[in-house]
Amino acid sequence: MISSRAAWVLAAVAAAIWFSALGFRTLVKPDEGRYAEIAREMNASGDWVTPRLNGIKYFEKPPLQYWVTAAAFRVFGENDWTARLWPGMTGFLGVLVAGLLGARLYGAVAGWLAAAVLATSVMYFVVGHLNTLDMGTSFFLESALAAFLLAQGAPPGGRAERGWMLAAWAAMALATLSKGLIGLAFPVLTLVAYSIVERDPRPWRRLHIVPGLALFLAIAAPWFVAVSIANPEFPRFFFVHEHFERFLTTEHHRVQPFWYFAPILLGGLIPWSTIALQGWVEAWRRSVPSLPRDSIRAARFLALWAAVIFVFFSASGSKLPSYILPVIPALAVLAGDALARMPGRVLRWHLGAVVLAGLVGLPWLYGAMPTVQDASALMLVRYANWLMLAIAVCGAAAALAWWRAGERPVQGALALGAGALFLSVTGLLGHEALGRSNSAHYIAGEIGKELLPGAPFYSVGMYDQTLPFYLKRTVTLVDYSDEFEFGLAQEPGRRIDTIAEFEKRWRGDPMAYAVMSDETYRRLQGDRLPMRVLARDVRRVIVAKP
Repeated sequence: MISSRAAWVLAAVAAAIWFSALGFRTLVKPDEGRYAEIAREMNASGDWVTPRLNGIKYFEKPPLQYWVTAAAFRVFGENDWTARLWPGMTGFLGVLVAGLLGARLYGAVAGWLAAAVLATSVMYFVVGHLNTLDMGTSFFLESALAAFLLAQGAPPGGRAERGWMLAAWAAMALATLSKGLIGLAFPVLTLVAYSIVERDPRPWRRLHIVPGLALFLAIAAPWFVAVSIANPEFPRFFFVHEHFERFLTTEHHRVQPFWYFAPILLGGLIPWSTIALQGWVEAWRRSVPSLPRDSIRAARFLALWAAVIFVFFSASGSKLPSYILPVIPALAVLAGDALARMPGRVLRWHLGAVVLAGLVGLPWLYGAMPTVQDASALMLVRYANWLMLAIAVCGAAAALAWWRAGERPVQGALALGAGALFLSVTGLLGHEALGRSNSAHYIAGEIGKELLPGAPFYSVGMYDQTLPFYLKRTVTLVDYSDEFEFGLAQEPGRRIDTIAEFEKRWRGDPMAYAVMSDETYRRLQGDRLPMRVLARDVRRVIVAKP
């Protein structure tokens, strides 16, 4: 065991590492640049109802994260750290919620371990340091889950039950404002699954549906009403296209096999993968001593929560790795319980699997390095070197944990967590080796002093998600639509349809700038279009009119 004081010191160190790591890297495409730019434009325009990306209506997601980030930009300035503040803050709060729920259900030691597992799981840490919508959504779903379980464990009909259930309804509303109807769908689907598996309808009687639904609508509905009034095209696109068509069809070209999320989840739980799996299996027969015997079986509900979300996204026609994130907090609580009860000899088997994975991963990564020494390959080699260092240190921590696990399994688990934290932080920091390929930060810095205010800036045959944020201005799309297709259909004048039309306009502009691929640049050179190269990198060429 470790003392309470030592545990708090470790928590403070982890918090310092967590928040300081938010600003060490430039924003990368596509998501980080996209969501930072939407918030920047919202802050600049003062229009908090209609989200816009590059000046074009963008209705794919609700606005909660845009609102918070835009407000943060006003306070802290428009920079990389502030752009990631919301996912970083909600990710850290999610660690606290997991720790508090684990402590309430299984005891203080299990609570500390649940928090440690969640904070150091590779996917959770990494997504908590990326400017995407997934972490905020995951936090509010986790909060709804925790509040629901605490309400079910409270005395029936009492103030505590009502208070926790209203907190759950509020969290579901905020999850809905973060990413849509899954904020309500996942809790309901899990409760339906639990009622069927357990043949127990009693939790439904304790939901406080009337005041809860009123609170849900009071929080979530006003923006949906306001944006629909301002933009009559919104309801059909958002509720039908972005929910049902995204789930049922492959229109978004994110087609993956049904088993896609299995390796993603196991890899995302590194180094706790096998321990979390053991905790999930044990949840089916494990009771929770801190809850009354006639209340909900919390461990089984946590297991069903993970299973329902996993199956839901596995069945979807649109899959991305981070979709599975809301599963991890529930598994972390179950893993914390499993670790708190785990004998040292059993923990050693799990730690041995981590060491073996490191011994396999290092030579595999070394053998996978590119041999062609062009600019892109050299960036990959540099990043691979960072990853090999991270894997080696994490493997060494696992070996140390294996040595300590026999006598002090909790200290062994914390040593593994420290190694996992080093793995995640180093992997993120090393990713900046790919910065010139994945971010426009550097090339925007090279041309910043050259740009004349008011001169048009064209984006020819492409759209770099990070460039407008670093330029602090929008660009005019040329022969490109992609995710802007719906917005451009509402406001078609915001794009130049053809390269020929662009060339004509370019020749008539007294001064202008453009970003394009090297291939497009060479094509326009062949057309004798007057251009002067301002900057170029492995992905982009930025030119000015001579």
